[in-house]
Amino acid sequence: MCYNCHNMSAEAVIRKLSPQVIGKIAAGEVIERPASAVKELVENSLDAGASLISVEIGRGGLDLIRVSDNGCAVAPEELALAFERHATSKLSNETELEQIATLGFRGEALPSIAAVADVDMLSRHGDDAGGHMVRLRRGALVEEQTTGMAPGTVVVVRGLFRRQPARLKFLRSPAAEGGQIAGVVSHYALAYPEVRFTLLADGRLTLQTPGSGQLRDAAAGVYGRQVAEELLSLPADEETTAHPGWEGASLTGLVGQPSLSRANRNYITLFINRRWIRNRSLAYAVEEAYHGLLMSGRYPIAILDIRLPPGEVDVNVHPAKTEVRLQREREVFAFVQREVRRALSRQAPVAGVSTATWAGAAPTPVRLSLVAPKDSASAVPAGRFARAPSGEEGEQASLSPRLPVLRPLGQVGMVYVVAEGPEGLYLVDQHAAHERVLFERFLRAGASADRQGLLEPAPVELSPRQQALLEETADALEEQGFALEGFGGRSYLIRAVPAVLSGEDVAQAVLEFLDALGREEAVSDRRERVAMSLACHAAIRAGQTLGQEEMRELLRQLEQTENPRTCPHGRPTMIHFSADALAREFRRR
Repeated sequence: MCYNCHNMSAEAVIRKLSPQVIGKIAAGEVIERPASAVKELVENSLDAGASLISVEIGRGGLDLIRVSDNGCAVAPEELALAFERHATSKLSNETELEQIATLGFRGEALPSIAAVADVDMLSRHGDDAGGHMVRLRRGALVEEQTTGMAPGTVVVVRGLFRRQPARLKFLRSPAAEGGQIAGVVSHYALAYPEVRFTLLADGRLTLQTPGSGQLRDAAAGVYGRQVAEELLSLPADEETTAHPGWEGASLTGLVGQPSLSRANRNYITLFINRRWIRNRSLAYAVEEAYHGLLMSGRYPIAILDIRLPPGEVDVNVHPAKTEVRLQREREVFAFVQREVRRALSRQAPVAGVSTATWAGAAPTPVRLSLVAPKDSASAVPAGRFARAPSGEEGEQASLSPRLPVLRPLGQVGMVYVVAEGPEGLYLVDQHAAHERVLFERFLRAGASADRQGLLEPAPVELSPRQQALLEETADALEEQGFALEGFGGRSYLIRAVPAVLSGEDVAQAVLEFLDALGREEAVSDRRERVAMSLACHAAIRAGQTLGQEEMRELLRQLEQTENPRTCPHGRPTMIHFSADALAREFRRR
């Protein structure tokens, strides 16, 4: 049997592939779809220093792709050479491969595109009287001539994959392929806000950015002005986002406040040294920064540029350069998560209602507004709400913006606390608010958590699922004050529980707590899972009546938390009716 292939006869011989076949195989690695061609051409324009890039497509890029720029042109004598494989002006030796500062460097983009489409390329230096054009068909040069044109470079691609019908079968509809192209142009418009981008699809303007150099302006061109205005800036304050102890590492960008969530991860845009990349680990770092601030199944908007020393990043791991390998990925993960979380803690506003429907009035649309948080006074003890411990907790709270000082007025339906603040009226979900207070307290308490020992151990029989949860989170449960001792099979003796559970039927409380713990499976941190379940179980419930002093203390303790705007599960703790909205509804304005 021939060792080259099980399905070939013994007469099969090894032969060298023709240049045409080699070119098409290479093109398949680099040019997977029309968006791949647009990406490569836009990267060339950016590497050429263009300040204006125009992309025009016809039928999702299958009929036409035209990329024009005003960047540094290609010399007439080098135009044909640009279509030779591995011909590039961006790399000259092996040493430079370890310090790549350009988006392109392989010299494969133009020959790969020419292998699967008809290509015209025109280029003119600013000092030249005219431009020069080369025309390629089936990857071969067929025409070369001078032409009139503005300074810069234009690449026209027609009939992509027309001669490869097998490739066409795997593409989506022209509209879907056009959407992929819009995504590519959008990403680079966000990475290079100083460049003016224009995208025309079948003669229709679908994207335009001003090229002002401001990321927020570029975000407005991509996502719309309203979304851009609600994004939070990194760095979060005057402090730098440079990585401590890592020279040359920093983070800048915009992140959405928790109320600005989306149903998928497509709005998390990551750049490393302004190169658009896909990296599941870093995208997860962004999601983790929103942990406890977003509902399950919701994802943030984020535009982040991570700057790293070139030697720390290997960009030569994927033909399309969409994946990179990081030398210190764990440190980058922690850095991104910490800085995004800090921006959210210091800047995220309180969600509120600016227009409400009142009894006797015609229904009006509900719109969300934002209220900047204000400083508040310290908490005082009252009723069932114990005093928040001093020291570390107070220092932690001082690092983040607090809520406005709120004065309780009463309850609505024994569910919401009605409070007055400097900016209007607030409705506070008493359970969500108390849950946030307890969650942060339990997390901070750690091994010092209050424990209530039982005079007589309480027996309890666990289900297989409850037993697995108990064993999985044993350390975190012990840290919070649980002490359960095995008594054979799935039977256990409860010897101690957290103080917040001591007044209940202990066995039933433990069973309910373990059931709640099972519902927090999406939370990877075991300490947080236990703290969330314990806080949910111990928090005051809807339907409980609170006295005036208890409501006041709940609000004061909420003000002291690190993230007072949401419960640990991401639900809002309050909504706000602004003074302006109230005045309008009562026709005082």
